Amino acid sequence: MVIRHPLRFPLMALGMVALLAALWGGLLRLGWDWPIMRPTLPVSHGPLMISGFLGTLIGLERAVALGQPWTYAGPALSGLGALALIAGVPGLAGPMFMAMGSLALVVVFAVIVRRQPGLPEITMGIGALAWLVGNGFWLSGWPVFRVVGWWAGFLVLTIAGERLELGRFLPISRAHRAAFVAAVGLFAAGLILALAAVDVGARLSGLGLLVLALWLLRYDIARRALQKGGLTRFAAVSLLSGYLWLGVAGLLGLGFGGLATGLHYDAWLHAIFLGFVFAMIFGHAPIIFPAVLGVPVSFRPTFYSHLALLHISLLLRVGGDLAAWWPGRLWGGLFNVGAVLLFLTNMALSVGRRRGLSH
Repeated sequence: MVIRHPLRFPLMALGMVALLAALWGGLLRLGWDWPIMRPTLPVSHGPLMISGFLGTLIGLERAVALGQPWTYAGPALSGLGALALIAGVPGLAGPMFMAMGSLALVVVFAVIVRRQPGLPEITMGIGALAWLVGNGFWLSGWPVFRVVGWWAGFLVLTIAGERLELGRFLPISRAHRAAFVAAVGLFAAGLILALAAVDVGARLSGLGLLVLALWLLRYDIARRALQKGGLTRFAAVSLLSGYLWLGVAGLLGLGFGGLATGLHYDAWLHAIFLGFVFAMIFGHAPIIFPAVLGVPVSFRPTFYSHLALLHISLLLRVGGDLAAWWPGRLWGGLFNVGAVLLFLTNMALSVGRRRGLSH
């Protein structure tokens, strides 16, 4: 029996709270002189966005798909970790809850891979393992810049595995599947190598990201969906634009290597987490939200507004980073947040519109 209704809404709400707090913290980190609310909020920006929001969302999606009550433990733990960080709870409560949430997702994927040991499932399972490893390092006191590559691996491999799963019935040859494995292998090998040689490992991971981006641009099913209309075309445009940003992140990683802080680090980081990951969210949300929450979402042409704002603002921000142009970086970051808020607004309006039509 599938049980999802008691927890899906409060867990999604936890993820949304983490997202909003992460957005505020990100603006404070950029330099906007706004109320801090909590002194720890700016430094919690990354963990809140990755583990608090995205980790909770992905864990919830998998819990709904499996339909087993125990699988909701993962998103509940990561959501509680986000609340601990937002509240400024001292000590390791936040990182510990998030690490436990990632461990729960690894267990979930162990069950999934045991039931269906295919390449897409294994790829997503490795992504969950990367999240656990990154959280483990973070929990042990490593700085965020040393673990963020593992967090990126969580999202990149999860998304790549999902896309491969959706294209399972496409005529992809063994050689092309081998190229996918090679791209994932290069990226993963770079993460491991970076533990001993940060610069070389980062460049190898960058090469892996670049190869993976080219693979997705060439073989993902989104290319065929461009010929259709409505939501299908919007999703395809979102995905393909995200793959371009993944390629940009690969080039930045390959060119700059291991970075601790600074403008180039900011450009690399947000090319992945905003350009790639949020383009994926924008494209998948009208499909995932109905599946997870059970609420209907109708496509509206205004969806292109938040997608366009995301890419324009990110071009401004990354351009500001690379040119050391502070106003471009500052305003680009502000409009990045505006794009996410516009996305949430458009989604809410599309749900309200669908409900109005149903009455």
